[in-house]
Amino acid sequence: MRGLLALAAALACGPAAAHDFWIQPQAFGVAAGAEAPLTLQVGDGPDRTRSAIPLRRVQRFEAVGPDGVARDAKAALTLGGSQADGVVRLEQGGTHVLVLVTDTGGKSRLPAAKFNAYLADEGLTPALAARVGHEGRDGDERYGRVAKALVRAGEGGGVAALQAVGAPLEVVPLADPYTRPARLPVRVLYEGRPLAGALVKLTDLANDVRPVAMLRTDAAGEASFEMPAKGDWRLAVVWTKALGPDEDADFETIFSSLTFGLSAP
Repeated sequence: MRGLLALAAALACGPAAAHDFWIQPQAFGVAAGAEAPLTLQVGDGPDRTRSAIPLRRVQRFEAVGPDGVARDAKAALTLGGSQADGVVRLEQGGTHVLVLVTDTGGKSRLPAAKFNAYLADEGLTPALAARVGHEGRDGDERYGRVAKALVRAGEGGGVAALQAVGAPLEVVPLADPYTRPARLPVRVLYEGRPLAGALVKLTDLANDVRPVAMLRTDAAGEASFEMPAKGDWRLAVVWTKALGPDEDADFETIFSSLTFGLSAP
């Protein structure tokens, strides 16, 4: 453990190699029954761009209504379209959750120093522990993506925002941000269980060069952020696990995000 902490401290100032991925609705608030165009975004600051992920890697794309009922919306995706990557119609009034889950077919290999810095920057303690004594090896991982977006249609709330969707890694709000709670508590679930020690980042999408807040989850997998007043926001978390010697990578990593938007009060 001492070696693990020393490695993390020595590398914490290194550059991050991770690129957040998220659903960006054209508007986070629409009229009930209206269409909601969206794009899939990846990267931060000057590296931000529309994602080029192919449709074959998308395992799930669903729209969960305010009543908590999910409907398959994969047919609504038009990845790489000139204006949008998809358009969903939100019939019910209240908070809807758009959910996208990919496979873990992404591959990444980084030189040792960059990989170590990325692990420390994202707080990926399972990989840091596995690499103690092997810090000079290049980093080889396969990865997948999870993205959720909260979109408000008309008036009303609903239960969808507060429900887990069964994704490999997800941020679940413990309060609907559209009800303007005093704080925004969240729970992180990994493979269906609360995840302690994960680093959750809150980023203002209008100024996304760096997060405005970063908190580690407690023993219950929870963290509580100061509630933003307005703007479009992204909560993001990354987690990994070591793989066996017969696998095609050393680690399997999931990048997960939750986006929401608040109009001026």
